[in-house]
Amino acid sequence: MTPPPKTVTDPAVLPWELAAAAPAGEAPQPRTDPGTEPRPTGRAEPGARSGSGEAAPAPEHGEAPSAAVPLRRNRDFGLLWGGAGLSLLAGRATAVAYPLTVLWITGSPGDAGLVGTALLLPQLLVQLPGGALVDRWDRRRIMIGAGLGQALVAGAVAALLLSGHVWLWALLAAAFTEGTLGVLHQLAERAAVPAVVPTEQLPAALTGNEARTRGAAIAGQPLGSGLVALGSSFPYVAALVGQLASVVLLFGVRGKLQAERTGPRPDLVREIKEGLVWMWRQRFLRAVMAAVAVSNVLFQGLNLAVMTGIQENHGSQFQIGVVLSLSGAGGLVGAITGGWWATRFSLRTLVLGGLAVWTALMVPVAFLRDPYALGALFAASGYVGGVFNVAGGVFMVRVAPDRMRGRANSLAMLVGGGAMAAGPVAAGFALEAFGPTRTVLGLSVAMGVTALVALLSPSLRRNPLEKASPELA
Repeated sequence: MTPPPKTVTDPAVLPWELAAAAPAGEAPQPRTDPGTEPRPTGRAEPGARSGSGEAAPAPEHGEAPSAAVPLRRNRDFGLLWGGAGLSLLAGRATAVAYPLTVLWITGSPGDAGLVGTALLLPQLLVQLPGGALVDRWDRRRIMIGAGLGQALVAGAVAALLLSGHVWLWALLAAAFTEGTLGVLHQLAERAAVPAVVPTEQLPAALTGNEARTRGAAIAGQPLGSGLVALGSSFPYVAALVGQLASVVLLFGVRGKLQAERTGPRPDLVREIKEGLVWMWRQRFLRAVMAAVAVSNVLFQGLNLAVMTGIQENHGSQFQIGVVLSLSGAGGLVGAITGGWWATRFSLRTLVLGGLAVWTALMVPVAFLRDPYALGALFAASGYVGGVFNVAGGVFMVRVAPDRMRGRANSLAMLVGGGAMAAGPVAAGFALEAFGPTRTVLGLSVAMGVTALVALLSPSLRRNPLEKASPELA
């Protein structure tokens, strides 16, 4: 993506420069036509071309205006960030607790796998309709309702475990409901951020969000497994408290978290189709998502290959945990610094550079078995992933209009999540046929080919945020 606006030639900063230059008592108002969305404004850069239909949208009604308040003092963003963070932490803890609870009670890995699948299934089934619902319903109410629902589910599971009567079907239903509400909560929160943060602070805000997500994942796994060791109901009681605290914080967020929509509301299927059509027309975004999807498949395969290689080398589960933990720590650092990269380099540069770095880091994994050396490589790979997520998130909220943000995020998450689900299956067959070393080398070649295709892709050369608006051209 492009650096933040610094001159009046940038459409995102022009209205605020004009406001600063206006005489006292006069405030220039943006010109909009009744019943239409505001159009982007800007001045053509030398050599810029227009007419592609992918120009960046201007700030819409309902989005946060530019303000001088530092992000750390932005009350609404702080409440939104903290409320979503508590919900994420509770969700990560129960995501580990569900399969562990079933495994310890039934002793059946198959039953534990079923519950884990029920928890993740909404990532594939609920994303598209969830994105449309987030665009048509009040986003604050969605988050509060989802939080209350997750608290109710956690309380019901805790009561079930304390009663001593545990039914697998009940845990499957609870896990699927928990996953569904978690998807809706995450989609609504992502779409709501631009409503409480000025445009120029979006990179910093999304950096904080990505760091929060990585931190919740790192802390949630040991929290969930540790509480299960103390008692099977403990993780769910803790999740109940965390979700209720999240709801309390979200009640304090002021103002509307989406633009007003006028006119007749289309049916849900039509809105989903509208989101699919919009995404298909975003050639640059489509190319980025394709590169990320392929890399997700390859990294899921790489994780399984490293586990297999360490096991064959008589390593322990603790050593595997060290490698994965270092990967998460690298991702956290990458998320914290992602805003710095996103404001200095275009998204195309970050995508191409990241794919090249990943290719270079994958090759030595084929020959290393020391967990700490592998952990260092995985930490570096996680760092690149953290930067990717911040830059991609900033690009998404800038290119997608407010009325489309829920569906745009849901499609991105659907592509990424679906790709991650395919990686372990494909890698498992490859590992049985070729072994860890050859499998990792094959994954490295595939990553290199992905980087080459991205470099040559015409779609990645046309960033819609770098194109001029015809209004001031």
